[in-house]
Amino acid sequence: MNKLTVHDVSFAGKRVLVRVDFNVPLKNGVISDDTRIRAAIPTLEYILKQSPKAIILLSHLGRPKAAGDADTSLAPIAPALAQLIGVEVAFATDCVGEPAETAVANLPEGGIIILENTRYHKGEEKNDPELASQMAKLGDIFVNDAFGTAHRAHASNVGLSQHLTAVAGLLMEREIDYLANAIEKPARPFIAILGGAKVSDKILVIEALLSKVDKLLIGGGMANTFFAALGYEMGDSLVEKDAIETAKILIEKGSDKLVLPVDGIIADKFDNDAEKRTITVSEGVPSGWRILDIGNKTLEHFEDLLTTAKTVVWNGPMGVFEMPSFSGGTFGVAEKLASITATGAVTIIGGGDSAAAAEQSGLADKMTHISTGGGASLEMLEGKELPGVLALADK
Repeated sequence: MNKLTVHDVSFAGKRVLVRVDFNVPLKNGVISDDTRIRAAIPTLEYILKQSPKAIILLSHLGRPKAAGDADTSLAPIAPALAQLIGVEVAFATDCVGEPAETAVANLPEGGIIILENTRYHKGEEKNDPELASQMAKLGDIFVNDAFGTAHRAHASNVGLSQHLTAVAGLLMEREIDYLANAIEKPARPFIAILGGAKVSDKILVIEALLSKVDKLLIGGGMANTFFAALGYEMGDSLVEKDAIETAKILIEKGSDKLVLPVDGIIADKFDNDAEKRTITVSEGVPSGWRILDIGNKTLEHFEDLLTTAKTVVWNGPMGVFEMPSFSGGTFGVAEKLASITATGAVTIIGGGDSAAAAEQSGLADKMTHISTGGGASLEMLEGKELPGVLALADK
């Protein structure tokens, strides 16, 4: 990586502004998944060892309708982080201005503080220079460890870098290195697995990956649009009619690389307790039924292809894995990836639902790398340059 990282600078005696991604699922003050908080711990511990004057954390949470929206306050994150890192963590009721400046000034030497949701200020998502300038007053150096927002040019990641030296945190460095290596110099065979609901969300990724991978396996709801492009009846399955022509082009372009499911598990309603059965996709889906998972023959075929893979990138589930009745394909892929990781393959899970699926399967720690940024990882796979990465200081 040709950008400065935390390894290249000293934090001794400095106020260190750290952009983290604490955009965690939160309801009634309870965090249901602290993966993103845990992911920031190595960087914070690394900085703490250098005796900084203070560590000041910036993050957004959700999409607040207005400042002070209780469901998007970062206040519950402070005690959760304190428990994980074993150090007291203070909280400020704003990320700029008098509340933030006073709270930072009152910190003990080497103290940690979380500032309130950056998105309470409309200027955050507009990358407002004045807001970034106010944030910059609080620190002496800037560490960006929020890969999950690296594809956005906001005040708290890109704007701040105009005022302070910006370096990558350990998580940011790891994310960039794994995804960049997968794209630019993968060990082969290189296989990508794409799933999820919509083809339209991943057209650019499919086009980019077809020129790089040895095989591209397609599953999930997005496969239905490809089936419709092949002329198969899809019953009540999710199909993006506007993307059918594009799917036809992709099938033609990827004729030797694109691998579609051959069978699927269909249900008579969108419900875990629905009646279900397996069909061969080319037979078509009956009216009133919908595909909710890949079938066993498809899973076996995918597993055969993955057996020899040396690099695998996976983004998007194979079915509606949130329902146990339709989780077999997604969890089956997770199990296969865990097994090839154990024999030396590099397996990269591209954030979002596939990261959640890896966690739910209990196999997350068996993968080489699980990205914390769904949108950011997709844009990297497309070959795009991310604003939050470009804003980091060059070595």
